[in-house]
Amino acid sequence: MKHLIDPTDLSLEEIDEILTLAEDIIADPAAYSEVAKGKKLATLFYEPSTRTRLSFEAAMIDLGGSVIGFSSAQNSSASKGESVADTARIVEKYADIIAMRHPKEGAPLVAAMNVNIPVINAGDGGHLHPTQTLTDLLTIREEAGRLNHLTIGFCGDLKFGRTVHSLIKQLSRYSGIHFVLISPQELRVPDYIKDEILVKNHAEFEEVEDMETVLGKLDILYMTRVQRERFFNEADYIRLKDTYILTEEKLKLALKDLKILHPLPRVNEIAVEVDKDPRALYFKQAEYGKFVRMALMMKLLGLKKPETAPEGETTAC
Repeated sequence: MKHLIDPTDLSLEEIDEILTLAEDIIADPAAYSEVAKGKKLATLFYEPSTRTRLSFEAAMIDLGGSVIGFSSAQNSSASKGESVADTARIVEKYADIIAMRHPKEGAPLVAAMNVNIPVINAGDGGHLHPTQTLTDLLTIREEAGRLNHLTIGFCGDLKFGRTVHSLIKQLSRYSGIHFVLISPQELRVPDYIKDEILVKNHAEFEEVEDMETVLGKLDILYMTRVQRERFFNEADYIRLKDTYILTEEKLKLALKDLKILHPLPRVNEIAVEVDKDPRALYFKQAEYGKFVRMALMMKLLGLKKPETAPEGETTAC
């Protein structure tokens, strides 16, 4: 049984297969419109979500399957005290695959250990977000044309940003990646990410506090919001929330072929004026998320693209 809890649960070969399949779905979506007919996805979202939950649901529907689930813990038996393990065991009786988001790190892993259907980690606390990572990889590959030999800047909340942690973990497996980590001291990448991933994989990285000084050398700029929900102290959030704001004026310092990514939602960290810049890819990035989740679910469920009959022949009924 294959689950996706951590980005490294997939080999680089498997990731390439998923990205290639996603590209084929983009090119010919009609060919995949019934591959998951009769299959059910359960979206167990204990934490609010727009893009991730809806893209999972749209992905399964576009594959011809159906969706059940809940969009908050209050709408489930968790509000009565039911454990993640018990909820997963029950849902297993009703669905073929689970996508789970939870505020506690490790919750999707607990679910995966207790069921015999695939479980996808759709974000666990400030830990990891592997399907956003696949979305990011597809975006970079489609828009930059490669996944190696890139200088990528991560800017904003690098301490609690699970999308940042996941993407660093994955990109460190590719060659020629230089990481530029842009954040205030209080929101730096955790030591375990630096020690266990960057240093261990001999990845080049630097930590800076000033975005403007490094903009001119970045191939990719990955902006993130300062996450209010991860702070215990409101005063700290207010003090740090507007540390970095990407504006049209600042983009004059950037490369003409810079790719601007953001996992969204955006608050103040990217000015609305930037949206019209052709280098701004975050809304397109969200669209890529649906296609890569379609490909991922197909792989985990063992589904294949229907074979087309040779020209002049018809398939048997």
